[in-house]
Amino acid sequence: MSRIGKNPISIPAGVTVEVKDAVVVVKGKLGELSQTFDKVDVKVEDGQVIVERSSDVKEERAKHGLYRSLINNMVVGVSEGFTKELELVGVGYRASNQGQKLDLALGFSHNIVLNIVPEVKVETISEKGKNPIVKLTSSDKQLVGQVAAKIRSFRKPEPYKGKGIKFVGEELRRKAGKSA
Repeated sequence: MSRIGKNPISIPAGVTVEVKDAVVVVKGKLGELSQTFDKVDVKVEDGQVIVERSSDVKEERAKHGLYRSLINNMVVGVSEGFTKELELVGVGYRASNQGQKLDLALGFSHNIVLNIVPEVKVETISEKGKNPIVKLTSSDKQLVGQVAAKIRSFRKPEPYKGKGIKFVGEELRRKAGKSA
């Protein structure tokens, strides 16, 4: 058995889970998410979601833990939400937003203006003497990670001085410079 797949998902108060025609729909205070599934059986029993498989075929074993994790992320997302914070490290690196438009000054000749999808809330924090922080919040874990990875791809942290866009709390591998 899959260690992850056999764990039941407890449904918190205020969250409803419905299973119809190979689609799981999860509704909560932060929104509604849906996910299609195949090769496994999903049941909702007395406040828990249980993901089971019918046989030990390799494809079913592979998808057992996957769909359990996806459904768990949906339940956590609509009840608590997910947050990613990106830190801009570098002289003159700035971030600002007007609604869903994120404006990044990353040392290029022009600023990068990025339209963020409406499901992800964007917030920029700029304090004097500290690096600017871009805060992304949504109920969809995959979407938050994808938007954060897109923003990070504009200027990845370099290994010598650590300049670039990094996740808050991320440990970078630093290299020694030229030895004199």
